[in-house]
Amino acid sequence: MERDVTQDRTMRQVRFERPGGPEVIRIEKAPVPRPGPGQVLVKVHGAGINRPDCLQRAGAYPPPPGATDIPGLEIAGEVVELGDGARPGLLGTRICALVASGGYAEYAIADQDLCLPVPDGLSMIEAAGVPETFFTVYDNVFTRGGLKSGEAFLVHGGSSGIGSTAIQLAAAFGATVFATAGSKDKCDFCVGLGATAAFNYRETDFVEAVKAAHGGRGVDVILDMVGGDYTPRNLALLAIGGRLVQIAFLRGSKAELDLRPIMMKRLTFTGSTLRPRSVQEKAAIAAALRERVWPLLAARTVRPVVDTVFPLSEARRAHELMESSAHLGKIVLDATR
Repeated sequence: MERDVTQDRTMRQVRFERPGGPEVIRIEKAPVPRPGPGQVLVKVHGAGINRPDCLQRAGAYPPPPGATDIPGLEIAGEVVELGDGARPGLLGTRICALVASGGYAEYAIADQDLCLPVPDGLSMIEAAGVPETFFTVYDNVFTRGGLKSGEAFLVHGGSSGIGSTAIQLAAAFGATVFATAGSKDKCDFCVGLGATAAFNYRETDFVEAVKAAHGGRGVDVILDMVGGDYTPRNLALLAIGGRLVQIAFLRGSKAELDLRPIMMKRLTFTGSTLRPRSVQEKAAIAAALRERVWPLLAARTVRPVVDTVFPLSEARRAHELMESSAHLGKIVLDATR
């Protein structure tokens, strides 16, 4: 297919000059990449910012073997070129996609099986904030955690991109939702998205607060990004048969545990990372999202909550905001600016 790109076949992209803080972020010119077999070239309109991007910048979360070191795990844009074997019907379509890396650029490569149509009614910028968080939440809360209608669910960091997605999806699928967050405004934000109650972890013991709000009972599923000393407290809060799903560890990956609650309450402690998994595994999540979640997005029953949009050239400011935790929902780069 003829390439629908800039005449000089170059683009702007973000690079991390070396491991470090936001000050290592640079904007550079680079050749537009070529899609390989089963891949497509996407003219990027928006790219979501995620915590793992900051970890990559710090040197703690490298891209998978063979992937570009340009950061960015999710994009929305227009398919402008097809690799060998890619479906012809994708050319010219508006898609959002999960990518292993490379999203912080004017053009990016995506595997065709990880491209989903931009849901009806969503802008490209909103759609750019969907893939990483929705793939992560759906797989961990509903597949690994097995959350069902009528159960109780707690998400830590409820005002984050992951948290705001988890609250909405859990509520939409009939769960009673609780959240923790770091201020009254953030707690109010969580309740506005569908949480029955949200608790300021700086002021409240979330174990006692959630039990009190839930009639003295524990919860069935907890989605945790904190780790460290939250781990034994999470186990204490789970009901019989409960499931703790770990997806990050902002307070550290190590904790001292009493194993008795796991045995006595028949708990499941699991977790996952998304980026290193195969395209086939991610494609299965994409298919489930298209069937079960895309209708909810089109109906605006759930929605990506975008806090701030930065031009691609201001990726440093975007990372500074992410690390400040002052945002509510998603931070997105506008690759057209």
